[in-house]
Amino acid sequence: MIAFRAAAFAAVFVLVPGLASAQAEPLAVYKGATLIDGTGAPPKARMSILVRGERIERVWKDGEIAFKLPPETKVVDVAGQFVLPGLTDSHQHLATPPARAWAEAELKRSLYGGITSIRDMADDLRNVADLARATRIGEIPGPDIYYAALMAGPSFFDDRRVHAASRGAKAGEVGWMQAITPQTDLALAVAQARGIGASAIKVYANLPGETVAKVAEAAHRQGVPIWAHAAVFPATPAQVLDAGADVVSHVCMLAYQVSERVPGQYHNRAAVEEARFGPDVHPAMAGLYARMKADGVVLDATVRIYEAMKGRPSKPYCSTELAARLTREALAAGVIVSAGTDGASAPEAAYPALHEELELLVDKAGFTPMQAIVAATRNGALSVRTHPDFGTIEAGKLANLVFVAKDPSTDIRNLRTVVTTVKRGVAYPRAAYDPKADLAARKSQP
Repeated sequence: MIAFRAAAFAAVFVLVPGLASAQAEPLAVYKGATLIDGTGAPPKARMSILVRGERIERVWKDGEIAFKLPPETKVVDVAGQFVLPGLTDSHQHLATPPARAWAEAELKRSLYGGITSIRDMADDLRNVADLARATRIGEIPGPDIYYAALMAGPSFFDDRRVHAASRGAKAGEVGWMQAITPQTDLALAVAQARGIGASAIKVYANLPGETVAKVAEAAHRQGVPIWAHAAVFPATPAQVLDAGADVVSHVCMLAYQVSERVPGQYHNRAAVEEARFGPDVHPAMAGLYARMKADGVVLDATVRIYEAMKGRPSKPYCSTELAARLTREALAAGVIVSAGTDGASAPEAAYPALHEELELLVDKAGFTPMQAIVAATRNGALSVRTHPDFGTIEAGKLANLVFVAKDPSTDIRNLRTVVTTVKRGVAYPRAAYDPKADLAARKSQP
């Protein structure tokens, strides 16, 4: 029996190299598009991009470099089109509660709408981890998913959403949603989050500043970034930044730094005191912006969510107008602003909500179309990690690309003319997507 197993193992070992050679990385060159590289640089006409497997190997201007392509290279003529990096939605929720058919439909709409990366900001990570695996290997069409495990004070876990995202277990006592107390072993808590594949820790609510700092220290010691609400209640925005947050979400939460009294907890919090904002940049806000610029903290602004709150029965805690103004101020101060949605577009919409966020950044926050593009490309990637391998078009980066028919650098709405999305070197033609086909699944969201 032992001899038989050894022989079988040897046979398998011999076959593996042959299998590897049969799966050589495919080569494709996208020839002749106008390049918008995600850095904010002006568009460059007649550019070509060589993709080997899932990576960009070379970017060059047609006619400037002479070299022979291997005969097996697939040449795709994209003359007349505009190419930019695949987009990143830096604030999404895919599984609170889990609804697999809806999530798959939303991921499909996102990919065919030009999105190649999503930051999932805390959900039932049992479900999200499986979705991330499925989109990563191409089992289902969708962007790559980078997801956060949530940490908050014990009082937050009365929230019905955390119970919906922890069914079958006790909310606050699972690796993806942990209640933090003075007795919590933070090194273990971070390790548990890592064990379920979390890309980051999301510090959510109902924690004082000193505890937020301890969580951040424990996470950073293990190489895990902190994606935090801009105010954690009672932790102020300044305390969240002092703690070492890498990314802060929701621009209006920064405005609590100006309020006379910061709410003590997330639920039933008082609205931002908008009357305290005059015509000029408030000194307290200027201090936050300067700190964020100096430390490279990314602002996940989510202007769209404040617009969406207008239709809700409860009074919104911040107006779209203030959200847009603060985002504009942050941009002018040199803060890295990413584009996140914190929600989905209407079930019948042909394009995902990120397009709404980008249009609001231009229409209400005063971004140029190119600044909005950077927010959804380079800056979106920076919201995921400090040294991303996507978000710009350059050699060595992931071949995450979106080709559009019209120039988005002159009109941000031209991003709604997607021709093809390429994720990790695999092309997804927009013509293959039927927006109506998944309508019933999207409407099934609880």
